[in-house]
Amino acid sequence: MDSSLRSLLDDPRVSAAAAHVRATDEETLADQLALTSVAAPPFQESARAQAVLERFRSAGLPGALTDAVGNAIAVRPGADDLPPVILSAHLDTVFPEAVPIAVSRNGDLLKGPGVSDDGRGLAVLLAVARALEAAGMVTRHPILFAATVGEEGLGNLRGAKHLVGSAGAGCGAAAFVSVDGAGLDRLVIRGLGSRRFRASVRGPGGHSWQDRGTVNPIHALGRAVEALSRVVPAVDPNSTLTVARWGGGTSVNAIPQEAWLEIDCRSASEVRLEAIEADLRRVVTDAVTRERETHRSTLEVDVACVGTRPGGSTDPQAAVVRAARRATEAVGADPVFALASTDANAAMAVGIPALTMGGGGEAGLAHTTDEWYRNARGVEGVLRALYTVVLTAEPPA
Repeated sequence: MDSSLRSLLDDPRVSAAAAHVRATDEETLADQLALTSVAAPPFQESARAQAVLERFRSAGLPGALTDAVGNAIAVRPGADDLPPVILSAHLDTVFPEAVPIAVSRNGDLLKGPGVSDDGRGLAVLLAVARALEAAGMVTRHPILFAATVGEEGLGNLRGAKHLVGSAGAGCGAAAFVSVDGAGLDRLVIRGLGSRRFRASVRGPGGHSWQDRGTVNPIHALGRAVEALSRVVPAVDPNSTLTVARWGGGTSVNAIPQEAWLEIDCRSASEVRLEAIEADLRRVVTDAVTRERETHRSTLEVDVACVGTRPGGSTDPQAAVVRAARRATEAVGADPVFALASTDANAAMAVGIPALTMGGGGEAGLAHTTDEWYRNARGVEGVLRALYTVVLTAEPPA
């Protein structure tokens, strides 16, 4: 164990904060259950944001507020006039409003949609805030706690982008740490870039019998889907193209007037993403052209980019990464660097050293209604976040 970590762990204020984390593990789990039970569909995170704000204020952060895009934020002032260290977790889930949010607990097993991603992250965020307040811990840098909107789906990282942008409370931050999901070893220091597209095709439509032979937008997009499956080879370990949703038509006995696809493209390389986008647009246009020419009829096609996540990376020698590695080792885990798409992408893209870590415990079936979290070494996940933030925000000598 290096001297800086040993010094940190021997600091009585840090010891007091760690003791508080251990003593209040049940409160952390209660927060996880309660916040997960507040629905937060895409673009409808306000109720959960208010629940987080109430807990920020109860934790001793009376200035907690929601910002212009709906992030719930609170600041612990620093001893010096320095840029903040951000600790974040995201409010939103992938589940639309129609999905009922039923959360249950059986011993250390929690079940429910979003209970790990990112109910766990929000609970860790609050546990760290409470522990620092209980211990009276003051760091040189301010610590900005942020529960962000728009991390999932077409949210387009709008919460994190606002936070680290020119208008956000965390612009010019010293570091950005996101707690997302469970686990104790992964440190995401490479941001996976992504682009999302909606391809729409319109035709004349008609009766399925009387207008038989009329050009069919769904048939055109069927051609496109078959070709899109070959755009990114299965052997490519760093890129993906997923046809995620499709739809169209009004009745089983009608030729549709419109059909659409939603497509998710990801890559570790922005250059590769550019190439994938070009191939995607070509494939869709070619498929529609072939269908149009076959039927000698009119089809209109539009391919719109509906979301972008910038890629990026953080230097493994950056102070926040060194702090996270030490913190991971301090709780008995071996740090593993990883590539993923998270809120940290937004910070990496503007040059802020950033990473994402799990909040301890074990989890599975994320993004399904059967999602689960098991509180095995959950306390260590909170401690890892605590140690990372305090090491990065620098306790006064």
